[in-house]
Amino acid sequence: MKLIVGLGNPGIEYQFTPHNLGFLAVDRIAQQNGVMIDNRHCKALTARTRIGNEEVLLAKPETYMNLSGMSVRELVEKYEVASLKDLLVIYDELDLPLGRIRIRERGSSAGHKGMESVIGALSTQEVSRLRIGSAPDHPVKDGGQYGLAPFKKSQLVAVDEVLDLAAEAVSVIVNDGIAAAMNKFNRKSEEETGT
Repeated sequence: MKLIVGLGNPGIEYQFTPHNLGFLAVDRIAQQNGVMIDNRHCKALTARTRIGNEEVLLAKPETYMNLSGMSVRELVEKYEVASLKDLLVIYDELDLPLGRIRIRERGSSAGHKGMESVIGALSTQEVSRLRIGSAPDHPVKDGGQYGLAPFKKSQLVAVDEVLDLAAEAVSVIVNDGIAAAMNKFNRKSEEETGT
């Protein structure tokens, strides 16, 4: 079984904020697969579905962002995720422009508190992740404050498009592997920015 975890904060006040892009991406995958993420397990809301030929567990930890690792560790143990290669964590990235995604097989948290919690709880940086850009097209003085404020109306089209892109990338990761997804989506992102 593949475990796909979106990071975010529970509560209606955080629902449509940059810091909840992980939750929103998992919600989009669930919507596309006709399932509701409403089963409570391991301090998370979960749903089972299939992506291609693979059985997948979608999860949204209810521990708040900074304690996400507690829930992820419990999910990995309860569902006997055989290899951490079968775990994918999706979260927001203020260092990427809104509308872009970046996929990595491993690495540090780069200061993201949710990912830091996951790495700490699993005692490894060998965690696949899909980061969804959240940076606006203007400078941000306080990243924390920006991340917890609702998206502006002018950003909603870009948000909608990037959630579809993230769902497509997850499908490629699950069916073809992370290397294929990195090759396809990271390159596309670089070409669009001219880097």
